[in-house]
Amino acid sequence: MKTKLSLLSAALLFSQVMLAQFHLGVKGGANIIKVDGQSFKDQFSYGYHLGGFMEIGLGPKLGIQPEVLFNQYSTTVDSNFNHIYHDIFNPSYQRGVKLSYLSIPILLNYKLIGNFVTLQAGPQFGVLMNQNRSLLQNGADAFSHGDLSLLGGVQLKLAALRITGRYAIGLKNINDIDNQDRWKSQGFQLSVGLSIL
Repeated sequence: MKTKLSLLSAALLFSQVMLAQFHLGVKGGANIIKVDGQSFKDQFSYGYHLGGFMEIGLGPKLGIQPEVLFNQYSTTVDSNFNHIYHDIFNPSYQRGVKLSYLSIPILLNYKLIGNFVTLQAGPQFGVLMNQNRSLLQNGADAFSHGDLSLLGGVQLKLAALRITGRYAIGLKNINDIDNQDRWKSQGFQLSVGLSIL
């Protein structure tokens, strides 16, 4: 009887410890992104992201934070696009481009100052959900269907509230036309999240 009681107590203690190191939440915020390349204006544009996150503790200092986000980026085509892609240029193209990604960041968390300040770093995998097809006469895909970025930043934790600032740099050429001009994204993500579990 004592053995069963001890096992039950140990299981309850283990589940409480695991729940204390496991959180689910929702988040949203702003993307301040630019696409580097001769075809695009060298300026940051605003977009947004919405989604959810999971915090999994791996000890007193380390944790993993996977997320699922809907990310929208905006950029503006420069006049150089006409010179680089003159053979497939559509004179009626729209200068503004919006890209929508389903993004999956997988971040390593390091608690720098107690539970209040956490450093974050890790990869972000993105799947292009839709794109502006009016850049090309034949309607072919101008942007690659996948993206890979590296994220780094800091998160502040105030009870259930999470305030996050990150820098994102694209590692993959997202130009799906050819290799004449390499397109890579970079920028900042600012978000507010709420732990609901």
